[in-house]
Amino acid sequence: MTIPILFQPKSSIDYEITIDELPCLRFDKKVAIITNPTVAKFHLETLLSKLEVKELHIVEIPDGEAYKNMESIEFILDKLFSFKLDRKSMLIAFGGGVIGDMTGFCASLYQRGIDFIQIPTTLLSQVDASVGGKTGVNNKYGKNLIGTFYQPKAVYIDPDFLDTLPSREFAAGVAEMIKIAVTFDADYFKYLQSADLGDKEMLKDAIARAVTIKADVVAKDEKESGIRAVLNYGHTFAHVIENETNYSRYLHGEAVSIGIIMANALAYKLGLLDEHAVKQIQSLLEHYDLPTEYMIEDIESFYEHFFLDKKSANDKITFVLPKGIGDFELRSDIDKKLIKDVLRDFGGKGE
Repeated sequence: MTIPILFQPKSSIDYEITIDELPCLRFDKKVAIITNPTVAKFHLETLLSKLEVKELHIVEIPDGEAYKNMESIEFILDKLFSFKLDRKSMLIAFGGGVIGDMTGFCASLYQRGIDFIQIPTTLLSQVDASVGGKTGVNNKYGKNLIGTFYQPKAVYIDPDFLDTLPSREFAAGVAEMIKIAVTFDADYFKYLQSADLGDKEMLKDAIARAVTIKADVVAKDEKESGIRAVLNYGHTFAHVIENETNYSRYLHGEAVSIGIIMANALAYKLGLLDEHAVKQIQSLLEHYDLPTEYMIEDIESFYEHFFLDKKSANDKITFVLPKGIGDFELRSDIDKKLIKDVLRDFGGKGE
């Protein structure tokens, strides 16, 4: 199955997303695989058996969100220079969202830009992070605040790589699928309510539906100046949670799950989401053992962190809110008191 991303207007950066067994890949150029020890242990041999290249190098960085920083970027770039890669060389991102974001960032920087492809190995990266060309790293101020928009040449999604994925990581990916369904497709939400994602064919179909929706959104709005921002439903809250917990307590999808609950609470107060829909979304998240509770210790600090969100501008916070299931609103006119009332509902103390 192949899903194209066809940018509007038509662009030379159009590419295809393949969802199937990883094909044999041949490149008459120098290639560097960027991965981590966990992925390499389980799947590097499989990838190597599918690759035929002029010259191959492998760079491993430690596993985890804590290593998604400029130090890791410097390490990768130093390796690439030591391999004497040139402008015709290519990188392969082989791992989850952290690997994909950093590989793409390095590709956009190395000699002002070289090609890269995505081969995602986690559910979260297959349904979300590998598609759309967002790259970057975290810093002390927040998540993905340093980065570029830089599209891959291709994305290869092989569901077989998920066979070794821990259940917690799998659930984190489902959170991103639920995010897409709630804001864009009520039928997809109903599908996820009854789907057996343990069935390989049903999982493949669920991945394809999420990717098709995201590909269409990205094609319309590559640089996130409009509709693409909706893909950040739950993320405005989630990024603050991740920053407060030093990217160590929650997987990204777990933080998104909590962020969805917080966004829904705000949408409910605004009359955009009724109680039945709130409960349906929470029930689906909890079905996959995703967290739905978080104790805010300091309302003021949490609130001020919103202004580091990339959607915020001119001292206004933009929230992505569900309007029922299958629709959305982008709101930057919400009263500060109402926002803090929602934060207070999650145990926060402050003004």
